[in-house]
Amino acid sequence: MEAGKTASQLLKELGLEKANFGTYSGEWHSEGGEEIASRSPIDGTVLAKISTSSEKDYEQVVKHSMDEFRKWREVPPPKRGELIREIGNELRKEKERLGMIVSLEVGKTITEGQGEIQEMIDVADFATGLSRQLYGLDIASERPEHRMSEQWQPLGPIAVISSFNFPSSVWSWNSFVAAVCGDTVIWKPSSKAPLTAIAVMRVVERVIKRLRANEIFSLVTGSGKKIGDLIASDQRIPLVSFTGSIPTGKGLGEKVASRFGRTILELGGNNAAIVSEKSDMEIALKGVAFGALATAGQRCTTTRRAIVNEKIYSTFVSRLKEIYSSVSVGNPLEPGTLVGPLIDEEAVRNFQGAIKKAQKEGGKLIYGGKVLKGKNFQSGNYVTPALIEANPSMNIVKEETFAPILYLFKYKSLDEALEIHNSVPQGLSSAMFTNDLREEWEFLSAHGSDCGLANVNTGTAGAEIGGAFGGEKQTGGGRESGSDSWKLYMRRQTVTRNFGKTLPLAQGVQFRV
Repeated sequence: MEAGKTASQLLKELGLEKANFGTYSGEWHSEGGEEIASRSPIDGTVLAKISTSSEKDYEQVVKHSMDEFRKWREVPPPKRGELIREIGNELRKEKERLGMIVSLEVGKTITEGQGEIQEMIDVADFATGLSRQLYGLDIASERPEHRMSEQWQPLGPIAVISSFNFPSSVWSWNSFVAAVCGDTVIWKPSSKAPLTAIAVMRVVERVIKRLRANEIFSLVTGSGKKIGDLIASDQRIPLVSFTGSIPTGKGLGEKVASRFGRTILELGGNNAAIVSEKSDMEIALKGVAFGALATAGQRCTTTRRAIVNEKIYSTFVSRLKEIYSSVSVGNPLEPGTLVGPLIDEEAVRNFQGAIKKAQKEGGKLIYGGKVLKGKNFQSGNYVTPALIEANPSMNIVKEETFAPILYLFKYKSLDEALEIHNSVPQGLSSAMFTNDLREEWEFLSAHGSDCGLANVNTGTAGAEIGGAFGGEKQTGGGRESGSDSWKLYMRRQTVTRNFGKTLPLAQGVQFRV
């Protein structure tokens, strides 16, 4: 389908007008915000124009979110979960249309666009169950006739600042979990993907209005410099979850920390896969290729480095080039396409610049690396994925380029492979392909992978929502979604109760009155 025509149909079906308010706090409004265009990277079509949030809009949103929090925190957690369950059910109904909006706005394939909405549905199911499992602890007291326990209280209005590459699912990781914890949520989407956020919020709004539920979700749109700075500096927002670049995350984190606020930072990933000579090569090839190519290399979990044992290096790289040459690059709305466009011209320039820098530092481009031109690549955002033979001393391999560039390294010993693997400042996702239990043990040991995610015989790209997602080092150290990440959205409270008729003091202290 032709992108502009598809967009027109979807906008009409979802009630999205040509000019859309980008602010929601129980109602849609805009008070003098600038207008931005949502432009498809597929062919450059302007999908819609968005009236972004002004400072007045922002202030109204925060006040609304604070007011709603005071009511929402009194709702029992299982009742909160019921709202999220209903939102998940509504997302099921709108999966196809919302998924297409994702594909149109950020250039994901149809399968990936649908998968993004499915992930939101999965998180809704997870959060619904979690609403009955916000457990505390009983703690042994050293004082007679005393009981100590631990409980968790809602934190307050939180802010979620999301990136273009996952324009809806990352919001749900934070928002659905935070909601069952008793928090309200202010969403600031990427300026490169505001339409997806508006479409999702329209679906959420429909459920809340139908159930006459608390208006716990709000939306603000605009530049990170303007709206992001307001959020970072706002004492009323106790937690900011940010997904984006390391430099931006560092600045935001410092501002929030200066007011003693909390952050969940999901920043750059520079992920590597170690391929052992003892691996199943078919599995390793599929894992590395998909990890490097999916979403045109625009995932924080994209495989950017392949560290291959010297005994199989030539064979592995030869097979990898064959896979790359067979991959379809083009319109992501067409069946069979695996690699769609980069998000914009800046991303293309970064792709070209990284390749030039790698070559200047001694890297060898052995496949791809070109910008595609012609009728089928109208937007100018299409590139052929690149394979570059590199060495660990190169500076460029320590940087994250948000594009389909895979650096290739040889290694002799596993110790050498792990040293190369851990030599970058980022620490999000990692993988090792091996059928040797001792190699697996080394990779998963304390001196093995230094990343937040460690995978064996599966790739770096993608993660299940049941596990805590996040990384170490300059990736930020944040955790979202599964496991006990819910604790980040609440405040811990240690409770002591005296059931006796005297007042014994801790540590045996004597005090008379």
